Amino acid sequence: MELYLDLFSQPCRSVFLFAKTVGIPFDLKLVELTKGHQYDEDFGKVNVMRQVPVLKDGSFVLTESTAILRYLVQKHSVADHWYPAELQQRARVNEYLSWQHTNLRAHGSKVFLFRALYPVVMGTEVPKEKMDAALEALNQSLTMVEEKFLQNKPFIIGDKISLADLVAIVEIMQPFGTRLDVYEGRPKLIAWRDRVKKVIGEKLFDEAHEVIMKAPNLAEEMKNNTDLEKFKLKLQKMFS
Repeated sequence: MELYLDLFSQPCRSVFLFAKTVGIPFDLKLVELTKGHQYDEDFGKVNVMRQVPVLKDGSFVLTESTAILRYLVQKHSVADHWYPAELQQRARVNEYLSWQHTNLRAHGSKVFLFRALYPVVMGTEVPKEKMDAALEALNQSLTMVEEKFLQNKPFIIGDKISLADLVAIVEIMQPFGTRLDVYEGRPKLIAWRDRVKKVIGEKLFDEAHEVIMKAPNLAEEMKNNTDLEKFKLKLQKMFS
């Protein structure tokens, strides 16, 4: 089985962390987004959408991180708590995975892009009102994680970790990589993060997030990379 990943991407990190944590063997095919590898002809044959992650299992090709996570759970013998067989517990995992796309993921990604890439792409700082609105939306999502999903439980669906926790932690770490302390004043979130890290293992957790923790250097790398014009144009349209 091959996994096409870039650990700069939070969905890729969730797939990487899950496969590594539960011991699913795979060949890593690195697709470095900040170097424009997604536009290579060979990768276009694997995924016409030119996005990661991608799973290739023999002739079977699957895209979308949450679909890949569910496929891995159902193909391999892993502990039930990752994606419980019990109907309502599984529904809770699915509830979180459905919610996060347009909430925590969207808002955390926007703050990350504003802080890490907007100045180099647009040639100016982010307008204060835009940044304030993005930070407020992210804070609302973080509060929802605490109050709606975690409540007083150790993990999102109960006493044990699930796919929902993995998907949540990688999204929260994205803006954190820009040196924004998203955990400040949130002891419940800090305690949950530490529990997740303990289950995964700090060494593996740090390995997965090594690239994103260097995000402050990303703008300079992009500035000097002439192969990223397509990527920059896409961001300019997003920011304008």
